[in-house]
Amino acid sequence: MLSFLKAYIKSMRLYYSFVTGIAGCIGVLFYQWVATSEGKLGTSELTRTIEAPTPDEKILVILVILFLSWGINQIYNDYLGRKEDRINAPKRPMITGELHPGKAVLLSTILMLGALLITIFYLEPIAVIPLIAGVLLNVLYEYAKGYGILGNIIFGIMISMCALYGFFASGPMEVYLTKSRISALVFVAILNGLMTYYTYFKDYQGDKAAGKMTIVVKYGLEKNRIIAICASFLPTVLFLTGYYGFRTFEIELNNIFIILGILTFFLQVWTGVLYYRNPIGRMTHYSLVTNFRACTCGQATIIALFNPMLGIILFLLAYVFVGFLFNLHTNVKA
Repeated sequence: MLSFLKAYIKSMRLYYSFVTGIAGCIGVLFYQWVATSEGKLGTSELTRTIEAPTPDEKILVILVILFLSWGINQIYNDYLGRKEDRINAPKRPMITGELHPGKAVLLSTILMLGALLITIFYLEPIAVIPLIAGVLLNVLYEYAKGYGILGNIIFGIMISMCALYGFFASGPMEVYLTKSRISALVFVAILNGLMTYYTYFKDYQGDKAAGKMTIVVKYGLEKNRIIAICASFLPTVLFLTGYYGFRTFEIELNNIFIILGILTFFLQVWTGVLYYRNPIGRMTHYSLVTNFRACTCGQATIIALFNPMLGIILFLLAYVFVGFLFNLHTNVKA
């Protein structure tokens, strides 16, 4: 049992947990901002209705579910992606036999059912919608990644469900979606769709052998070196266009957000540069840590729009612990 749990936790790849965790924090912390606001929120006409601050113990439960959701769902990905993993990651526990596939999937299913029941009977039943949607999108992603950009879109939407879950699970409300909230979900999807694009470089050989036509496989390494550079500007360009051109975020920018935004922009561009320089090889794997930091720190920057202090704290925590947890996994084939 101990060896099984050790292999299961290893397969969860917890350095990814900040991806779902910080995405969920956007929803949780935005709800608190709405619940404690008086009058207009930002520049919008939206006012607080029945929202009330979430008890600390419920926030803790929500965050535990969100931070562990990546790892729990990663088991399904490993199970469905064993064909390409035999080439890309032959040392993963499910490939080596260290982790029994059926038992691992059963445990993940039990944990997901537990999260479902907790959401229905302890949190807010409405949050079941993004929870179930996230699980279904995770399964769909394993197939969609073989169809070019469709895989990136599905992945991005899947992670945006974490933000929606965090928001819906935090307490009652009368207004569920507004232009600003939808814009935030779209931006989370863009950040994560881009993040998963860069992960395809390390999987190039296995995806190609398995017939998975990711963008990297479809257009080849040389063209994707250029795409990697150009795509790194995408989140910043789309945010500025949306904010100033279409007023998609109805919140005034603050100095903390601008500073964190500049730092995130650097991380995103540097990620593009790293994959331009090393589209294949050992360094392709180690460039992932910058890629994950760019994504998670970008999500923390969104929080700084409405809660600058927590935005800074989560930005720093994501930067430090993504690197720390990543470095605990030294085997590039695992």
